[in-house]
Amino acid sequence: MENNEISLEEQQKQFAEQERIRREKLAKMQAEGNNPYAKVKFDVTAKSAEIKANFEAFENKEVSVAGRLMSKRVMGKASFSVLSDKEGRIQIYLSKNDLGEEVYASFKKEYDIGDILGVTGFVFKTQTGEITVHAQKIEMLTKSLRPLPEKFHGLVDTDMKYRQRDLDLIMNQEVRETFFKRTAILKALREFLDNRGFTEVETPVLLPIEIGADARPFKTHHNALDIDMFMRIETELYLKRLIVGGMEKVYEVGRIFRNEGMDATHNPEFTSIELYEAYRDYKYLMDLVEEMYRFVAEKVNGTSVVTYQGVEIDLSKWERLTMAEAVEKYSGVKYSSWATVEDAIACAKEKGVELSDDDKKDKGHILAAFFDAFVEEHLVQPTFIYDYPVEISPLAKRKPSDPTMTERFEFFILGHEYGNAFSELNDPIDQRERMEKQAAAKRAQGANAQVDEEFITALEYGLPPTGGLGIGVDRLVMLLTDSTSIRDVLLFPTMKPKK
Repeated sequence: MENNEISLEEQQKQFAEQERIRREKLAKMQAEGNNPYAKVKFDVTAKSAEIKANFEAFENKEVSVAGRLMSKRVMGKASFSVLSDKEGRIQIYLSKNDLGEEVYASFKKEYDIGDILGVTGFVFKTQTGEITVHAQKIEMLTKSLRPLPEKFHGLVDTDMKYRQRDLDLIMNQEVRETFFKRTAILKALREFLDNRGFTEVETPVLLPIEIGADARPFKTHHNALDIDMFMRIETELYLKRLIVGGMEKVYEVGRIFRNEGMDATHNPEFTSIELYEAYRDYKYLMDLVEEMYRFVAEKVNGTSVVTYQGVEIDLSKWERLTMAEAVEKYSGVKYSSWATVEDAIACAKEKGVELSDDDKKDKGHILAAFFDAFVEEHLVQPTFIYDYPVEISPLAKRKPSDPTMTERFEFFILGHEYGNAFSELNDPIDQRERMEKQAAAKRAQGANAQVDEEFITALEYGLPPTGGLGIGVDRLVMLLTDSTSIRDVLLFPTMKPKK
C-alpha cells in the first residue's frame, strides 16, 4: 500500500519505527568505532551535472562525488543507487568484488535513503545508456536519522514545504533551481547597476522613530539605550541623505519589514532594491527600468519574453499612461470633468466605486480609488502609470505644469505593481508640511508617528534634483521563475508557529 493510501497516524507510526531502526544502526556503528559524524571533509572532484554534460572527458576517469543517497536497489552481489548533489543526481554502481565483502555488507545493512555519502570510482555508461560512477570506495559521511518522504510522491504538503525548506530542497530539484535562479537575478541586478556607476550601500534596519508612512512597522526595544526602536519599512530616507552627501548614484538591496497582512504577493519581510541618482527625473527612470528588466531577463532566462502561468509577457515592450489616462481608458471617466470633490464623489457613487472617509477628502484619493477599481487588473503587459495626485505621493516632486500632480510612476505586470519611482521632492519646506500631515494622520489612527527631523535637516543642506526608484525583488523573482506565491521564492517565509 502506498503512503498516500494509509492514514496519517499509520504513516507516523511507520516513520517512528524507521527512525528507531536508524538510531540502532547508528549506535552499532559507533560501538564498532565507525562514527558516521567523525569525518571532517571529503575531497569532491566532480559534480553530477558536470560529469553528465562532459561524459567524453570523464569516461573511464576516476572521480570523487558526494551527496545524499536518494535510492538504493540491491541485487545480490551488485547494487545501483542514486546520489543527489547540488547540481542534480547521478547513478552509482556498487559491487561486492570492488568494495570488499565487509564494506558491501555494511552498505546493504547500514546505509539508508537520506544518508550522505562520499564515493570514489570511475565514470562509465551502462548498457541502457545511463552515465554512472562505478564505485571503488564508499564512505558514509553523515547518518540520516529521519526517513525522507515517500519517493514516488515526494514532499507535496504545502505547509511542510514552507516550514521545512531544507526537506523541500532535498526532495525537489526544481525548488533548488528556483533559489539558484533567485541568486542569479540578484547578481544580474547588481551587475546592471554596477556597470552604470552606482555604489551599493547599506543603511540601518533599526530606526529610532516611527515615521508617518502608510506601512505599519514592527516594534522592538533596545535594552542598552532603553528606547523603543522600529524595523525599517523602506530604505528611502537614508539613501537620499547619501545623495545630499554627494554620493550621487547609490542603491541598496535591502530587507524590508512591514507588520501587515500576508497573501500570495505579500510577506512581512521581503527584499527590495532602492536606487537614487542625482540630476535625473522620473522619465529617465522609466527608461532605466525598461533596460534593467530586459537585461535581467535575458541574462537569467536567455530571452526578454517570459511565460508566466501560460501568459506570455514581453519585457522589451512597455506602455506608458498617466493615471488619469488609464482611468479614462478603462472606466470612461475623465478626471478633468471633476470640478470639485463633490463632483468626484457623485461620479464614484454612480460608477459603484467604494470610498473611505479618507478618500472623500480630495480628488486625488478618489482618482486612486477609480484606478484600483477599474484599471489595475487590466495591466497585464508591462505598463508605466505616471503622474500621481500629490495627496497620495508625499515624497514626490510636484509637476511644474500641474501642481496637483507629482512626477511619480509605478509599473505593473500581470495586474500587480512591481515598482515605484519619483522625481524626488527636494524642497525641505514642502517636504516638512507633507510629512507633518502624514504623521498627524497616523497619530489619529493611534500610532506614535513622527517627522524624521534628521532627514529634513539633510534636505535643508540641499538635495540636488534626484530620481529615485524602488523595486520589489521577490515579485520579479516570481515572474522569472513562474512561481505563483511569494512563499515559493523565499527560502523561509514567515509562518505561524505550530503548537
